[in-house]
Amino acid sequence: MPTIATIGVYEFDAASFIRTLDAAAVTKIVDIRQRRGVRGPQYAWANARRLQALLADEHIGYEHRPELAPTTELRQLQYRDDARQGVGKRSRVRLSPEYARAYTEEILDHAPLEPLIERLPVHGIGALLCVEATPQACHRCLVAARLADRFGFEIVHLEPTEPMESDLL
Repeated sequence: MPTIATIGVYEFDAASFIRTLDAAAVTKIVDIRQRRGVRGPQYAWANARRLQALLADEHIGYEHRPELAPTTELRQLQYRDDARQGVGKRSRVRLSPEYARAYTEEILDHAPLEPLIERLPVHGIGALLCVEATPQACHRCLVAARLADRFGFEIVHLEPTEPMESDLL
């Protein structure tokens, strides 16, 4: 059975991010963010150019798939639900049902997944990348679920299990 991993940026630092990828045998990152930047100096390593350089140093492939990214309007839909729930993007633990439905209908139902599958690594596994720490709080879980449902992928969600180095100081 083929495997797809998912991983976010939040709650990782560069070193723990790479250790987690290595431990899971990830050999390619598929970045499904619309904007490939992350706010906050502790996440500067995850901005597109720095992330690509970091991955290249570790011999991990990188591909940006913007057609799988939510639009600004879709993100605003989730932000409105976050505001109603009194949670922030970094503390969200689930997607709103309205957002999940809209993302599926507007993006996922129209995105050809076969080209993505064809470009996944033969050795090692690919990992869908976005920013949220909790997979269920991010559209990457919807993409992974579609790959599982339609193409038989096993899903592995990679989450932070160790403190960031800045938390230890």
